[in-house]
Amino acid sequence: MHPNADSNNPRLGNWQEIIESTADKAARENTQGGGENLKAIRLSCVAVALGGMLAASSVQAQEPANAREQSRKETVPAGLRDVSLTTNFALTDVSLTYSSQNQVSQNQDPQQANKTTKDEKSSLPNAPAPSVTPADANNPNDQFGKQPKRILGIIPNYRAVSANTHLPPLDFKGELWLATQDTFDYSNFILVGALAGIDMAGKSEPAFGQGAEGYGKYYWHVFVDGGIENYMTEAIVPAATREDPRYYTMGQGGFIKRTSYAVSRLFITRTNSGGRTFNLSEIVGAGAAAGIGNAYYPAQANPWVKTYQRWGTQVGLDGVFNTLKEFWPDINHAVFHGKY
Repeated sequence: MHPNADSNNPRLGNWQEIIESTADKAARENTQGGGENLKAIRLSCVAVALGGMLAASSVQAQEPANAREQSRKETVPAGLRDVSLTTNFALTDVSLTYSSQNQVSQNQDPQQANKTTKDEKSSLPNAPAPSVTPADANNPNDQFGKQPKRILGIIPNYRAVSANTHLPPLDFKGELWLATQDTFDYSNFILVGALAGIDMAGKSEPAFGQGAEGYGKYYWHVFVDGGIENYMTEAIVPAATREDPRYYTMGQGGFIKRTSYAVSRLFITRTNSGGRTFNLSEIVGAGAAAGIGNAYYPAQANPWVKTYQRWGTQVGLDGVFNTLKEFWPDINHAVFHGKY
């Protein structure tokens, strides 16, 4: 037997038997056939033996590695295999359950899904709801100082700003539009007609005469006086002095306090930056409008008297309208129940 032979390896055993049988056969032929054939037979036997040994050694080298890997797999504890199998089955079950729930939720009716969500929410304890008191339209505390666009639905009230209201300053275009609204509003023609009748009844300008002709002269003079005064006090002078021509309502307080406030706005006004300043727009603007009136009124022996009279009349009317604007929200609520 070859020294490297392994009795436990069946493949090596076969090769050994082949080599031994070949050697015996060669010996017999050597005994029978002669020395020359014996030498060739020996060389061939050696070559066959070497080839078989190389093949056997390569097979033997591969088999132990496979045997060791198989032995490691077989030596894994049974407990670990059970845990691994259990984990795999559990994960598979969870994934299948989750996918089935998603499929059901996608196929579910949206209304039913909303109902399920509401039912789930209803099972939770209700959070304490905050107490909110809705605003009452008839509550004077909520509606005090709220100015409408018109007084009695007729008189323009565009210059009035509701109480506790902060507005951005007007540009020159906005001031011109404010003066235009006050001058050419339909109600202003009614007011001019009333003032013209008062002036004619008092014969403030005897040169105008009486009757329809005289009334016409009074009418257009009063209209022009008011138009010039509106543009001077609401647009031209405020643009130069950077003052706000609007009236800001106080809205609360006693009668004397609020009346004093309304009259004082003839002399104190707001600036475009939100401060307070002397009301040049009212005083200077009304005086300038009265002075311009001398150009179209009949010549008088003492024109300054009429100028002062027109100036005082315009400022006085603005004071009356400021007071009316201040108390109109209260009158509207108390008398007309917020109708206007």
